[in-house]
Amino acid sequence: MKLETLAIHAGSKPDSSSGAVIPPIQLSTTFIRDQNGEYPSGFGYSRANNPNREQLETCVAALEQGAKALAFSSGMSACSSVFQSLKAGDHIIIPDDVYHGVSQLLLKVLDRWNLNYSVVDMSNLEDLKASIQKNTRLMWIETPSNPKLNIYDLEILLKLCKDRNIISVCDNTFASPILQQPILIGADLVMHSSTKYLGGHSDVLGGILVFKNEDESYLKIKDIQLLAGAVPSPFDCFLTLRGIKTLAYRMRGHCDNAKAISEFLLNHTEVESVFHPRLKNHKNHTIAAKQMAGFGGMMSVTLKKGEKAAKKLASSCELFAQATSLGGVESLIEHRASVEPEGSKTPKNLVRLSVGLEHHDDLIKDLEIALNGI
Repeated sequence: MKLETLAIHAGSKPDSSSGAVIPPIQLSTTFIRDQNGEYPSGFGYSRANNPNREQLETCVAALEQGAKALAFSSGMSACSSVFQSLKAGDHIIIPDDVYHGVSQLLLKVLDRWNLNYSVVDMSNLEDLKASIQKNTRLMWIETPSNPKLNIYDLEILLKLCKDRNIISVCDNTFASPILQQPILIGADLVMHSSTKYLGGHSDVLGGILVFKNEDESYLKIKDIQLLAGAVPSPFDCFLTLRGIKTLAYRMRGHCDNAKAISEFLLNHTEVESVFHPRLKNHKNHTIAAKQMAGFGGMMSVTLKKGEKAAKKLASSCELFAQATSLGGVESLIEHRASVEPEGSKTPKNLVRLSVGLEHHDDLIKDLEIALNGI
């Protein structure tokens, strides 16, 4: 089936007891045993599993062409579960422009787990190969990256991981499974902050891991999901699955709007540079065109007048709300360096745009007025 169909039907069947076309929210935390002490429904206790969570996991696994998926209460709890599945002394490779939450997680929380990690420019294949150690167990890949929209060649990176017996994890949040399917290219795991495009309405927090195979990594992380208990509520799963039903069509709108806005910004006199992979002058445009079905709704812009102008732009827009997060139907703008930790490589004059689904003419006018006022 096509992605549009899977997004609506995978994991969702009419409720057998009521005939409801949309499966209801199952709030019960516990489920009936039969006379033999077994669970005829397949559900026993909601931390272990829940009908709404199973529906969500089934749907996202289908969209990503994976064998299994596990849902978590946030994107960071999904990330943390991956790292917790490793053993003390294992070595991890992360990109030098990784989402700052991942690097801070390794630095401030998982350092006591005695996990070692290297921060590498993943566009430099020789440096990347040189960073691989005997105990390298996992490579974390983020493409497109946050916030500079760097694109990494998944075919090359995933082959390297396979040849060196390294677990590969791809953060696919910016692209969504509609625009990119890393498992089909060779990734072992795919991670989403489902708070973003999957949910799509800025009203539910969540994270999801999708596994290429029902293998040892899956079983370890499933145990962590069960025993650590960072699981989403039934209502969170219901909302996320509802959002996914329109994902394919929303992503088309995000891509179309971002195309128009990137062209406008590229030609504005106050703009120094525009980071969006659909632009021919983007250093990774060719790679993006090869491995993505569309270029997405995220972009970043640097301004000629520096940090002060960037902050003023972020606070001067009317339709672009100055707020953290991304992937909702509404457009957001943020001065990223202000929210990232000390030592961040994000330029001080950069603002990140999450282009929503308003009419692009209105969004362009909003940016034009704000830019002319800086």
